[in-house]
Amino acid sequence: MCFQTVTTSARAQENSDHTRPHKKAAGNHRKHASQLTGKDETISVNGYRKAAGGGMMVKHTIARTISSLSHDYIEMQSPTSTIESLISTLPGVVSASEGPLTTSFSTLHIRGMAQAEIGVTFEGMPAANPFTYSTYTPSLVDSQNMGQVNVMQGAVNINSPTYNATGAEISASIRGPADKRNVHIAGSGGSYGTNKDFIRYDTGEIGHTGIRSFVSGSYSRGDMWRGAGDIERWHVDAALTKKWAPHSESKAIFGWTKAAQGEWLYPSLANWKKYGMKYGLDDQYSASNTHYVGLNGKNTGSVYGTLKNHFSFDHGLSLDAQAYSVRFHGPYYYGATIPVKKGFVGTDSYKTLDNYQNLPGYDPTNKNLMSTEVSNWYTLSSGLILTGHWKRSFNTLSLTYWYSYAQEAAQMRFYPVNGKGQWNGNGTPLTANGGIPLSEDNENGLQQLNSFAVDDKMSFLHDHLTIDGGIRMAMANRQYTQDLPGVTGANYKSIRNVFVPSPQVLINYSFNQHHQIYINGTTGYHLPGSLSSQLASYSRSTGKAQSLPLADYKPEYMITEEIGYRYNGFLMANLAGFHYNVTNHQISAQSYVEGSTSTISQLINAGGMEAYGVQAEIATRPWHHVSAYASGQYMHTRNGNNIAYSGDYLRTKGKQEVGAPRFSGSLGLTYNDGTWFGNFTLSYIGSQYATLMNDQRIPGYITANLGVGRTLPKIGHVLPKIKLNLVNLGDASYLSSMYGYTAAATTQKGVFGTTIKGSSPTYVIGSPFVAMGTISADF
Repeated sequence: MCFQTVTTSARAQENSDHTRPHKKAAGNHRKHASQLTGKDETISVNGYRKAAGGGMMVKHTIARTISSLSHDYIEMQSPTSTIESLISTLPGVVSASEGPLTTSFSTLHIRGMAQAEIGVTFEGMPAANPFTYSTYTPSLVDSQNMGQVNVMQGAVNINSPTYNATGAEISASIRGPADKRNVHIAGSGGSYGTNKDFIRYDTGEIGHTGIRSFVSGSYSRGDMWRGAGDIERWHVDAALTKKWAPHSESKAIFGWTKAAQGEWLYPSLANWKKYGMKYGLDDQYSASNTHYVGLNGKNTGSVYGTLKNHFSFDHGLSLDAQAYSVRFHGPYYYGATIPVKKGFVGTDSYKTLDNYQNLPGYDPTNKNLMSTEVSNWYTLSSGLILTGHWKRSFNTLSLTYWYSYAQEAAQMRFYPVNGKGQWNGNGTPLTANGGIPLSEDNENGLQQLNSFAVDDKMSFLHDHLTIDGGIRMAMANRQYTQDLPGVTGANYKSIRNVFVPSPQVLINYSFNQHHQIYINGTTGYHLPGSLSSQLASYSRSTGKAQSLPLADYKPEYMITEEIGYRYNGFLMANLAGFHYNVTNHQISAQSYVEGSTSTISQLINAGGMEAYGVQAEIATRPWHHVSAYASGQYMHTRNGNNIAYSGDYLRTKGKQEVGAPRFSGSLGLTYNDGTWFGNFTLSYIGSQYATLMNDQRIPGYITANLGVGRTLPKIGHVLPKIKLNLVNLGDASYLSSMYGYTAAATTQKGVFGTTIKGSSPTYVIGSPFVAMGTISADF
């Protein structure tokens, strides 16, 4: 019982005591557990001494390939870590931190699937933008409050509240309230002026009510390590749990974030070769310099809340009921140049800007006026998830209903910039044609979704053999309007209705407690994302469409087969082979708008795509306090079609998928004796293509991270701890992944002989060497 979590209730409470025990505490665990048996139905034992790979691998028995990180590993990492940076060591994951601190969404790939094709849930609620699928994980939870992070490669949980997850899902949980009252404070500081202050208060059980709660707050700040600008983040987490009966419980979880940072600039390959790691915003303003720091930034925020309930009844009946609401908002702002004369608002032309001769920054020798483009936006997603279970003999039947309502709005305005680079967002925006505000985006989106799932699990041979089959059926209605001058009819409003069935079958056989084999066939779908899938956007310089909606609006669909083997003993291992086939594969080609630091996306239906590969994970349990971890993946991808492009077809058939390295892998080594602790990781990501034509790619790279620390002697009732984290030990200069793909980087000849002009992809620059020191204490 000193080595694993033991529970007699339906749900074990993970990490209920978040403080580290001293060596002598381990010897008292058995006595403590026996005392609890008569008083409480839940026994939670801290298991860091036997955590596989130092918490880099967690035991699973589900008939899917899934990798997890426990709190034991998470708490050894940098306190500014995001979910994307934490999971970068897991097989099939391509993710790299952009720096010691960021508040924006990150780029991510899992088994060749792009970030928009990966479902993200937090405590059972959808955690991505409901329309663009961008993930704002820095807004979800502080790393100190993360309980466990799971990556399901190649499949999606049949009850998952996602409609963009083609073939992978990331789920994260919060570290629940402690059983006893505790105050935890921590202060961190390090490279590039980065610091983080954190405090968490656990109430313990309040009286004899069965209610436990916690609330935490943090403030983070740092300089943008490349270019000018800074980053600030304020965040609150809170949770309250109430146990109604041994197998029934309710949880209320709340989070709030306010953040501000300068804009990361993403270089082309030419800019990377010229500027390297220094590519970023400028701290000095000059005429027509859209890269000036005062013109570019993100002021973002979020607020979410969820109420989760699990009720257990007689005759094997139980019910899970969850209500949630998640809101993300801007604005973003960018540097942009505006034609003084002969420009466009929507598709309507204007002769001159209103009162252009008196505008700040106007120069009669320059045909363009410098401005700040402000995109004010928000998204709101709310829903209800109901899952009923009926367990009878060898059979468990589950029924799930999920209703989701989502809306979003975005409005763009342009504000003139004076000769010193200053602008007034509360002033009068630029107008033309007698007072019409200049805009390229004035959109509204609305979506309603009803999803039903039926799942039946049968157990045979004394639970050695399980067969699980089910189907999820989703009905979605999505509509967009683009309210711009001259934009009418089908270009003004688009309504789409989609029905998608998604079946699955899972088969698992356990020879004994150590050996397990599994096989599955699963499906997943991805609804086309963002306004660009249904309506065009229009250039302020030409009045013509900058991007066009999908000509054939169909959801992306993926069929996956897996066969795997697990071993659980002193070693923990998982080996899986996989194959998948995707139809209507959607890729978002993203590029900078000419004369601006804002981007425009063009959704491309790339047709079919196929992949096969093998992945492996292995971890040891501690031996003399040392545990090891290794993971790796080989994957081969192949595009199945020549794609329609610019009135012709590009010869993309047989090309490798963008952002899908053939080889990737990680190594980890952890030491933890209860006083001293440390973790070292080494990761390799192979080369990645950035275009559908495979005519530009980035080379492979290796990164290494180290975290070391010590629990200090107790001072009265205070238990202090120190920690040092080093990121990118070799200070490697590298491009970690693609920010914006393109169809081709160089000029191509189409299938019918058309000359198709190439465009350069843009890339994400990986984090430099970073050192972060932390001192914390529990009271």
